[in-house]
Amino acid sequence: MTARVLVVDDVIPNLKLLEARLTAEYFDVVTATNGYEALKICERGECDIVLLDVMMPGMDGFEVCRRLKNNPATLHLPVVIVTALDETADRVRGLEAGADDFLTKPIDEIALIARVRSLARLKLVTDELRNRAETSASLGVSGAVRHALDDGQGGSVLLVEDRPHSAQRILSALRGRYQVDVETEAHQALFTAAEQDYQLVIVSLGLADFDGLRLCSQLLSLDRTRNTPLLIIVDLEDRQRILRGLDLGVNDYIVRPVDPNEIIARVRTQIRRKRYADALRSNVREAMELAVLDPLTGLNNRRYLETHLGGLLDQAAERGRPVAIMMLDVDHFKRVNDTYGHEAGDEVLKTFADRIRRKVRSADLMCRLGGEEFVVVMPDTRLTTAQCVGERIRAAVAGTPFPVKSGDRAIPITVSIGVADSLGGEPIDALLRRADQALYLSKNAGRNRVTATAA
Repeated sequence: MTARVLVVDDVIPNLKLLEARLTAEYFDVVTATNGYEALKICERGECDIVLLDVMMPGMDGFEVCRRLKNNPATLHLPVVIVTALDETADRVRGLEAGADDFLTKPIDEIALIARVRSLARLKLVTDELRNRAETSASLGVSGAVRHALDDGQGGSVLLVEDRPHSAQRILSALRGRYQVDVETEAHQALFTAAEQDYQLVIVSLGLADFDGLRLCSQLLSLDRTRNTPLLIIVDLEDRQRILRGLDLGVNDYIVRPVDPNEIIARVRTQIRRKRYADALRSNVREAMELAVLDPLTGLNNRRYLETHLGGLLDQAAERGRPVAIMMLDVDHFKRVNDTYGHEAGDEVLKTFADRIRRKVRSADLMCRLGGEEFVVVMPDTRLTTAQCVGERIRAAVAGTPFPVKSGDRAIPITVSIGVADSLGGEPIDALLRRADQALYLSKNAGRNRVTATAA
């Protein structure tokens, strides 16, 4: 997977070395020699990942990282801090500034490429979610896109570790900040992670009776857990397994002995990223729902009907089973709006939809075509049965006046219904037209009645 990588270093030989290594792996490379130039490149959207040297004149890498993560336009950019310093305090400082990882000079080429590829995958997924969410928001079909990372505090963490001393060290570090559950058995951990809503899973690669990477692979393969970030605990000599883990999709790693401040910072970083991604997914999910739902009644809309009715008819034809269509129209609805106002009309439509729901099966497809027109599609239903259901709906509508204005008054409402059925092989338009003709007959005969037309 390729990406545009911004390399920031004021030492030209270092800059050229990293550029050559990344270019050889088919990454596009952009360079900058100071923090101010790097910020401008990032704000213009000219890179996907930032490799940022710490020791630079004017503005050090920590400050550049902090500014990137505080800017809504750049907070989603993965940042890897690169430095000659190898102190835990420096790693923690970088992570607290918002960095996604920390590489120490001299840089291991394999580790560099593995980390960049891992972050490129993360950036690709995040960008796709952001683009979909922002498009939906711009069209007014979902809420505003979240443009900030929270503080990453709170939430639940699953720790998979069978070394008591190591588990206790991590528990002590995270206590008071996160709810941490500990599992010593990998098989049980898989079930626990799938059943609970954890925001991070920490997996030791030193489990006595199970391959920790195998557990990571299983977690990444399950729908329920594939979006849960994974942090692995490794020994320093586990270099090849670290690289393999990153290649599998593990989000981060920490080396034993685990430093309390470093694990706090890494846990916070992963949880912040998960919450941001979850917020984007929520926007996209909301947009998808609104695209096929009528916002007033909560029923499916015309677009959903047109998309799914053909499939239902095809299935019915293959199985030799009937499908019934019911067209419903609220009688004299314009008079309701003119007399009581559009707000009262909206209340009537919502109550009308609720009464339909109570009289049909969960397997039936209910849609609002627009205005006061509705459709119910009933699989495995013959015409006579559909006519009986229509009569129950008609009686439920006419039997009790509709409360409006918070119950201050009630309006008598009736409905005209037309029913048709098909055994498949009939064009969608023809079936809908027959149901609509039956509806017309109900209206023409005085309304508040059900009329059926056979195929």
